[in-house]
Amino acid sequence: MNRAKQIVASMRLVNSILSTQHSITRCLHSQVTQYSHLSLYFSSSLSKQAYSYDFLNTHQKQFFSSKPNSLVELVLNNDWSEEVEQELQKSHPTQTHETVLYVLKKLDRNPEKALNFFNWVSDKNGFKASSTVYSLMLRVLGRKETMKEFWILVKKMSDEGYDMDEGTYNTLLGNFGKAKMTSDAVALTEFFSKMVKEGATDAIVKSVVEVIQESDWNDEVKKKLEDLKISLSENTLLRILRQLRAYPLKALRFFCWAADHHNYKHNAVTYNAIVRVLGREESVDKFWDMVKEMKSSGHEMDIDTYIKLARQFQRSKMMKDAVELYEFMMDGPYKPPIHDCSTLLRQISLCANPDLSLVFRVVKKYEATGHSLSKAVYDGIHRSLTSVGKFDEADKILETMKNAGYEPDNITYSQVVFGLCKAGRLEEACKTVDDMEKQGCTPDLKTWTILIQGHCMAGDVENALTCFTKMIEKNCEADADLLEVLVNGLCGNKRINSAYNLVVEMVDTAHLRPWQATYKNMIQNLLAEGKLEESLKLLRLMKKHNYPPFQDPFVQYISKFGTVHDAKEFLKALSVKEYPSSTAYLNVFLSFFKEGRHSEAQDLLYKCPHHIRNHNDILSLFGSLKRGTANA
Repeated sequence: MNRAKQIVASMRLVNSILSTQHSITRCLHSQVTQYSHLSLYFSSSLSKQAYSYDFLNTHQKQFFSSKPNSLVELVLNNDWSEEVEQELQKSHPTQTHETVLYVLKKLDRNPEKALNFFNWVSDKNGFKASSTVYSLMLRVLGRKETMKEFWILVKKMSDEGYDMDEGTYNTLLGNFGKAKMTSDAVALTEFFSKMVKEGATDAIVKSVVEVIQESDWNDEVKKKLEDLKISLSENTLLRILRQLRAYPLKALRFFCWAADHHNYKHNAVTYNAIVRVLGREESVDKFWDMVKEMKSSGHEMDIDTYIKLARQFQRSKMMKDAVELYEFMMDGPYKPPIHDCSTLLRQISLCANPDLSLVFRVVKKYEATGHSLSKAVYDGIHRSLTSVGKFDEADKILETMKNAGYEPDNITYSQVVFGLCKAGRLEEACKTVDDMEKQGCTPDLKTWTILIQGHCMAGDVENALTCFTKMIEKNCEADADLLEVLVNGLCGNKRINSAYNLVVEMVDTAHLRPWQATYKNMIQNLLAEGKLEESLKLLRLMKKHNYPPFQDPFVQYISKFGTVHDAKEFLKALSVKEYPSSTAYLNVFLSFFKEGRHSEAQDLLYKCPHHIRNHNDILSLFGSLKRGTANA
């Protein structure tokens, strides 16, 4: 079916859903806030808060020079040669763990130069690589064109007694899978499994971990550790900390015990290992204490540790700690990637109630290190302001952004639409979408989805469908995300039939492939209303779209309310083959028995194919029923 017919059919469906309305015409009476030229200073009501906006001077830029960056530039800007090595030796005679990691991270898109630097620093500069450095190098080399070098390095790392960390293994395995490097993926899994097994059976590691885990930390635990008379190496200590990562405070106790009672001198590698373990909500205070101790001991947080902790804090919505970590690294020699500012701003904005003070702390620190604000950074500020309903202040940010040479785009307008919907100002959100087009910015699918979802969340499904109709008229095609939004909205308003019709129409007419979750949600809602036939049609569509069969709600429904014919139709819908698996039949029989519907189970058995009637498990099931009846 061509595109024009798809549009007509989809509009016909929506109009039928809207049949209870006299008209689908929208009347928007509220006026959206108009953008105007504003100064860089904000309203007095806002200036009384703990943050201010007067840092937004985009024309002022500071420049800083740092040793790690000069090292990176030397390697990046020159072909590798003896002259480069001599210059490296002359200008950077010694390298720390943190510096090597930083340089390798900066070279991660240039594996040849990264390997040259790694070989130079290891073979000619006397640097002793740690498991963290090896793991990073393996992530750099883990691509088709450098697999020979990758496996050479794996062997070297193993020969030196170092372990690949689990995060590196998972990253590499995922990359190998995407690149269809099956044999390398199998070999990597074998290597990692062997390494994990050896680490778990390491006598020292196993003994120490068992002592620490079996009880709370006390003098008895310390005495048992002393009685073990262990000899600690860097790799052994790292293995112990890795085994204790689920017990951060116990890991910290052991870390301190090793220094106080075992005369072990911690280095940058072990300090970074313990702060990784402590970087979680239940131990974050100890984390910051350890960061200060690490700094006072002359060591820095390495860039790999920072990246992992930043992700962990953001994933756990520990935004205050994520911001403090960003500030800490920006004040040090190993600064985060430039895109971390916009990433962090986005994560703050995604919180239910973004903390604006954190937003402006991030931006101030970003500017203080010499960066001018990019479009992505402006978007980050704007997103948080609109999310908390500060639309006047958001307009002022837009003016500042325009003055810096960045015009509003779909991202900008979508953020306004989201904020207005969140604030319940739906008419203004619709007006904003209209204004977009007047400004020459065509709303995209994401903008429409945000607008439609805002109406659905407010319970205004009628206008959500009106927006959907308008979107189709403008030749913007729906996707599975938007269908999910509409289905959830309709089902939430007890419009199950409408949701079902919409799903079927979008599959048949627009050739859309709904999410598995959309199918499951619809099937459960339909069965709750006794609509088995419609549910079976969706089950067949799921099968057509290669989703695994969603059996449980059907089995439960049919065993309680269905007939033998219903059971046969369900079993037929399960498989692309002539008959489904014996397990599927067994589940239906068991469910009938559970409901006490023995005669229906027996009738269904008689209508089953020969190989099912004579299957051992099914014969055993019905045999036990007969024995139970006879005994009764």
